[in-house]
Amino acid sequence: MAEQKRDYYEVLGVAKNADDAAIKKAYRVLAKKYHPDMNPGDKEAEKKFKEASEAYAILSDPEKRRQYDQFGHAAFEGGAGGAGGFDFSSMDFGDIFGDIFGDFFGGGSRRASNGPMRGANVRASVRISFEEAVFGCEKELELVLKDECPNCHGSGAKPGTTPETCTKCGGKGKVMYTQQSLFGMVQNVQTCPDCNGTGKIVREKCPQCHGNGFVSNKKKISVSIPAGIDNGQSVRIREKGEPGTNGGPRGDLLVEVLISSHPIFQRQDMNIYSTAPISFAQAALGGEIRISTIDGDVLYTVKPGTQTDTRIRLKGKGVPSLRNKNVRGDQYVTLVVQVPDSLSADAKEALRRYDELSGNSLKSQNGASSGGKKEGRAKKKGFKDVINDVKDAFNDI
Repeated sequence: MAEQKRDYYEVLGVAKNADDAAIKKAYRVLAKKYHPDMNPGDKEAEKKFKEASEAYAILSDPEKRRQYDQFGHAAFEGGAGGAGGFDFSSMDFGDIFGDIFGDFFGGGSRRASNGPMRGANVRASVRISFEEAVFGCEKELELVLKDECPNCHGSGAKPGTTPETCTKCGGKGKVMYTQQSLFGMVQNVQTCPDCNGTGKIVREKCPQCHGNGFVSNKKKISVSIPAGIDNGQSVRIREKGEPGTNGGPRGDLLVEVLISSHPIFQRQDMNIYSTAPISFAQAALGGEIRISTIDGDVLYTVKPGTQTDTRIRLKGKGVPSLRNKNVRGDQYVTLVVQVPDSLSADAKEALRRYDELSGNSLKSQNGASSGGKKEGRAKKKGFKDVINDVKDAFNDI
């Protein structure tokens, strides 16, 4: 008893109203997954590949799809050859297989190889400073790029001679051949091996470019780095890459930007991060401090009672947006209270008086004050007066 066939739409995993693009995409995935050459010796994979190919052959053809939608598998029963009675010998899978596997089937793109072709892109890199990345800059690169040979004007032939039309492909740059496949004889297209797809044969090569049609020259190229660019991003300069062939345009120059680190600032997206030291007195009493920004120093008023590692925001002091230079990120500054590593006698005395008024944390466990004879003097002054003494003593350090 013959095995019952699955619904073609089910095989490809598409809906019955799927368009041609969806059907081709679904088949491309299955063909790449189950192709016998990708699964040598796997009979189950070969079976699924044939099943998917049969479904694609039917559903990719408007007339055959119409017949299948109306009559189902019965529309193709009794046909000669191919999988499951369908004749694949008239089908040309070269386009889709070339799209999936490149030259796997000796083919590839069916586009004429000797037509105008765009030149290759060239990649380069440039290092800039943190400030240059924020505000933008101009840089000049020196690169070695190809140009059309001035001796043969790009033909590759010795002056006085001309390239000949390739006899193998007739100047088309491609040849068609027939290959036995799982589905019978399949036609495919490949680049002409004699002329490498150019359609021309150069018998006598130009002595200056050795038949390449191009020569290499050093060039200086100016690169405009936009304000706000981030590390690793690239600037594209149109048609500054390698020259095209057969009248095609030049490729592009892609310049990767590498940004040097900054001793003060760190960046995350459009925001800048930094730290700023403040004294104990400034943290306790408040006061005005000077903070470094990418635009220069700014004055900021610290609130009384500010704790160490407090983070403040300086609005609009970050990095400009690449899309709109008038929009900028913010700068976030972490305030760090500095503890001096050496104190004068007056500063130590002032701190002892402050400690006695704020809870006597320096008092020893047996109840004796570490302040000695000066303990009584602290009580004669108010808390605020002692704080000011501490501030004055620290300012004298």
